[in-house]
Amino acid sequence: ATIEELESLRWDLRRDCVDIIMAGAGGHIGGDMSVIDALMTLYANHLNISPETVDDPNRDRFVLSKGHAMEAYYAVLCHEGYLEPLVYAADHDYDYEIGKAIDEAMRQIEAENNKLKGIEMNSGSLGHGLPVAVGMALAGKMDGRDYRVYTIMGDGELAEGSVWEGAMSGGNYQLDNLCALVDRNRLQISGSTEDVMKQDSQEERWAAFGWNVLSIPGNDVRAIDAALTLAAETCGKPTVIILNTVKGYGSPVMEDKAAWHHHLPNDEEYAQIIADFAAHKEAING
Repeated sequence: ATIEELESLRWDLRRDCVDIIMAGAGGHIGGDMSVIDALMTLYANHLNISPETVDDPNRDRFVLSKGHAMEAYYAVLCHEGYLEPLVYAADHDYDYEIGKAIDEAMRQIEAENNKLKGIEMNSGSLGHGLPVAVGMALAGKMDGRDYRVYTIMGDGELAEGSVWEGAMSGGNYQLDNLCALVDRNRLQISGSTEDVMKQDSQEERWAAFGWNVLSIPGNDVRAIDAALTLAAETCGKPTVIILNTVKGYGSPVMEDKAAWHHHLPNDEEYAQIIADFAAHKEAING
């Protein structure tokens, strides 16, 4: 996809994501909004995988370590054809009956299959994604395969010790087929990450473990696309992309507010958020 196409698409995906949250009567909306640009760009332009190749041993692997951002992941997977498209009211005013049906259908799929198409592993217990991704990348090296492995973590998650065991292992084994992305929105459920567990400088920490470090504006689609390209070209060490993002990005109603870590918009908030998304898209498309 072109950068221009992605600039427009990201507002549609945010709208879909918010509707999924409305359907499920809750969700981690702030982190969904900060990470969805990276998820979209990764799937659109960089992951060597498709709905038809989810069982191909040579496919690229992706692990969403910050599993509480599943609503953003569902929106992207639906757009890419891994999951059935969601249904909305024609005028896009939220329809609670349609939302309830969507939620029930998704839960039924999960109950019957225990696995949604295109998802490599369950996540949500924080700190697991990077160690698992290291194992996948190491297996690829041992088997002589050329697939790449990607994982996205939240910055609050980086207080988990298992993350740094994974970081140490990735650097030690020079896993240049591995790319980790950190959603650095600087907020977690209990407030600022710097108040809960100081993290600066993330760049210096990852470099100390032998990683190639790229620090970028994390809601800039062009910067994300370029960084993922650089990561794939890097030899001899894994790459971490520090995505300097804004929690709740896309609407002043929720931007940079810890209270929106997990939040169900009321009708007024929902209407304003959807209007803000539409305004962003209109500004791009003219």
